[in-house]
Amino acid sequence: MQHFFVAFWIAGVVTATVVAAPLRVVVSYPWIRSLVEEIADDQVSLYTLAKGSEDPHFVVPKPSHIAKLRKADLLIIQGASLEIGFLPPLVRQANNPAIFPGNRGFLDLSTAVSLIEQPQAVSRAAGDVHPQGHPHYHLDPHNIPVLARTIETKLCDLDPDHCPLYRKRLGDFLRRWQAKLQQWDQQCASLKGAKVVTYHKLYDYFLRRYGMQLVGTLEPLPGISPSAKHLSQLIQQMRAAKVRWILQDVYHEQKTARYVASKTQATVKVLPHDVEALPGIHSIFDLFDYIVKQLTVQP
Repeated sequence: MQHFFVAFWIAGVVTATVVAAPLRVVVSYPWIRSLVEEIADDQVSLYTLAKGSEDPHFVVPKPSHIAKLRKADLLIIQGASLEIGFLPPLVRQANNPAIFPGNRGFLDLSTAVSLIEQPQAVSRAAGDVHPQGHPHYHLDPHNIPVLARTIETKLCDLDPDHCPLYRKRLGDFLRRWQAKLQQWDQQCASLKGAKVVTYHKLYDYFLRRYGMQLVGTLEPLPGISPSAKHLSQLIQQMRAAKVRWILQDVYHEQKTARYVASKTQATVKVLPHDVEALPGIHSIFDLFDYIVKQLTVQP
């Protein structure tokens, strides 16, 4: 009987060694989840803090977020202070040192790319300015390959047994992404010089990539609601510049954009900023397919 229990215990150890628990990964936004899915498939357990339709600056904290962070092996964030309004308290309450900033289970994707609009000084008088620079870098499709490689490197570091799979899937993703990049670049060549207004300074990376000109924003300052005086001045500016589009995100109110459009020759284009921001956008590929189609296909 004693030999039976010894054999049973040894068998249990062997089984636990062979069937290891999947890496538990928490990401802040759906577009990051989409990239992880492309690279890891079902080899990791994934949890996303934000909904694609939410304002990425103000995600609603939930007890379930704390529970998932407490057990996480890896936390991947967009960074550049975008999550500063909701994530630090969640991480503190989860009390999981593995995912604390600077530790092995923490990945800030903003450190992998060059950020634009880094302020010389930060003041509340300038509105909701991000001190590290403009945080919406994922909306330049040319930034996605380096972000995917960064995620693959971190997954290989934490889960070396599955690294060959991660590398294979990364290679496949990059080949498919490069083909789409060529298509999107060709389609967006016609956008060069197009003058636009946005609600929030959200699409600046996309505008810069394809040579579009941002004339102004409906917000007088980042994070500050539109005022009558600002809108009056903006309307005059838009008329003079012959602005083509108002690029409206999904999480701000749309009444202001429609009003301004009625006073100018601009057309309102509602664009997603993230995966699942609008119906039918289930992947990072869908996100850019939708944006490019909205701006290049004539109705």
